[in-house]
Amino acid sequence: MKTNTIAVLGGTGKSGNYLVQQLLEKGYPMKLLLRTPENFTLENPLIEIIKGDARDFEAINHLIRDCSTVISKIGQPVGEKPIFTDATKNIIQSMNVYGIKRYIAITGLNVDTPFDHKNDRVKAATDWMYQNYPKTTKDKQDEYEILVNSNLDWTLVRLPLIIPTSEHLETQTNLIDCAGEKITAADLSEFLVSQIDDQTYIKQSPFLYNVI
Repeated sequence: MKTNTIAVLGGTGKSGNYLVQQLLEKGYPMKLLLRTPENFTLENPLIEIIKGDARDFEAINHLIRDCSTVISKIGQPVGEKPIFTDATKNIIQSMNVYGIKRYIAITGLNVDTPFDHKNDRVKAATDWMYQNYPKTTKDKQDEYEILVNSNLDWTLVRLPLIIPTSEHLETQTNLIDCAGEKITAADLSEFLVSQIDDQTYIKQSPFLYNVI
């Protein structure tokens, strides 16, 4: 069955609601995976709520069924072991079950690719993350490696500080370095939704940032 329904993980985080609003503006039906649906107050006929956790394969499988694209803005839950590789493995397995290819996700500046020429500021930020959050930082790097070795049409967007605002500023993308220090949640959401049909960054991990 042909569908344009989008599966969304992380739709209630500090910038997740901007993604939901952007999808609604573009008319996309969506399924949201929520740990605590009772905290999600937005009601819209285009939104279907799935209660569950990204570490639970059955919940992920229920979410992804009948969707055409998966977008993940999942964040690290406080006080829990790193979530990113666990969630990504479940997502890849489920997408393969249903023959879904397009996967769009976000990650941090600390993720390295073989193509990088990071500036000193970004290198220092990466080192700081490994010193202060070694397990989560390594888990995000492992997530990238898992995607590289998958058969998905993935795009992993590397981000500086996300500013929770609906303001739109000039943005740039770059595959080797991050020249900006922030990205607005509205600009991020607009970019993520644009990637549903844009093949420019398939199997790549661009930096996205505002130019101030």
